Amino acid sequence: MRHIARKRFGQHFLSDAGIIDAIVQAIDPQPGQALVEIGPGLAALTAPLLNHVEHLTVIELDRDLAARLRANSRLTVIQDDVLNVNFEALAANAGAALRVVGNLPYNISTPILFHLLPVAHVVADQHFMLQKEVIDRMVAPAGSSDYSRLSVMLQWRYEMENVLFVPPESFDPPPRVDSAVVRMVPRAAPAAVEAAHLSALVQVAFSQRRKLLRHTLGAWLQERGYAGNFDLQRRAQEVEVSEFVALAQATAAMTPP
Repeated sequence: MRHIARKRFGQHFLSDAGIIDAIVQAIDPQPGQALVEIGPGLAALTAPLLNHVEHLTVIELDRDLAARLRANSRLTVIQDDVLNVNFEALAANAGAALRVVGNLPYNISTPILFHLLPVAHVVADQHFMLQKEVIDRMVAPAGSSDYSRLSVMLQWRYEMENVLFVPPESFDPPPRVDSAVVRMVPRAAPAAVEAAHLSALVQVAFSQRRKLLRHTLGAWLQERGYAGNFDLQRRAQEVEVSEFVALAQATAAMTPP
């Protein structure tokens, strides 16, 4: 029976054989590796991945699709919202760093990226299909219009590369946006900083993008008694990732009264 895409799950099924082959080549799966696929859907990517590895763990929220996938004995099917999945436990069970792949639901792609951020230490790499606009923000350098809180948080923890453009007609049904595939490799020695503190700082900094930081981050730093020489006569998009990280380190022990 033909599966009808469900809008509430943000389902757009990859159908272009050439694009699928290019994605598998970019992932370059090898025997014995611990692969986890998010949102396998109709198994367009799952099946060719299984040509390279003996076993694959898949995370699928849709009950009907999960039932179909369970028919394949080489799949471990987790029927759940990916935001509930414990990736550290998956890595412990696999006894190896995870290679995480998937065509992520565009309506919750950013929450998924942030869900994976704290477990980057158990991940070898990630290859995700996402809305191209999101990937542009992920890899944007400081000074560009796409540079954002997402850019800072992910570039602190990952080396990232936009590896493939994917047009709407590669899907059934076609989305109304262009897509792309990003490669994310966790940094071996990321700057030591508490992710929640860095996130709070960066969120304040980008809260009013057009204003100078003295109007936003200035008050936040003053509340914490910061007396350093961080230049607030700039806008958030002009500040390098390393500068945000250094400021988070310098204010880590400072709490507002």
